[in-house]
Amino acid sequence: MTPAIFDLGNVLMEYDPRRLFREFFPEPEDLDRFLDQVVTSEWNDRLDCGWSFDEGIAYLVARHPAHEKPIRAFKERWLEMVGDPIQSNVLLLKELRQEGVPLFALSNFSAETWPLARPQFPFLENFDGILISGEVGFGKPDPAFFRLLATRHGFALEGAVFVDDNPRNVQAASGLGMKALHYQGNPLALRNQLGEVYPFLSQVSRP
Repeated sequence: MTPAIFDLGNVLMEYDPRRLFREFFPEPEDLDRFLDQVVTSEWNDRLDCGWSFDEGIAYLVARHPAHEKPIRAFKERWLEMVGDPIQSNVLLLKELRQEGVPLFALSNFSAETWPLARPQFPFLENFDGILISGEVGFGKPDPAFFRLLATRHGFALEGAVFVDDNPRNVQAASGLGMKALHYQGNPLALRNQLGEVYPFLSQVSRP
């Protein structure tokens, strides 16, 4: 059966730094500036690919000493940025599991924060394999990250289904011959897209 590969953050679990940093920056424009110019996506990507939090925090504090407190909170209170499971998509995952679909997770995630997050989400037990960028030193959209998952678990990437909320990762997966689905926060749309590959998802149960 066709394997399905899921991203985690904002596909199966909520993740939003604003949950934490609104406390430090009540004005939206100040919060936007902090996220755009201090704890940038590029900086976070380095953490997700193996850079230690201590080094990353020290790097930012040296460059933005006026923001030392919120910068340190990124490590000390990281779990506050994580929200609830996205239940509608977790249900999809469980339906796929019940029908015997091979399930894998492919996530850009720090090796330091992954052990904090994993116990919060029992649905992760549905996966046959999980590959975390911080544990191997590289991540999406690097094609090697996708290939490593496939090699480890013995399946072909071509034709496999991939779901991610980041367009650059979707594009990378598509380039590897995968059926890449861009999740944009609409669980019904995702169910319909997956139903094209797994028809049992589109079946309507009747009394």
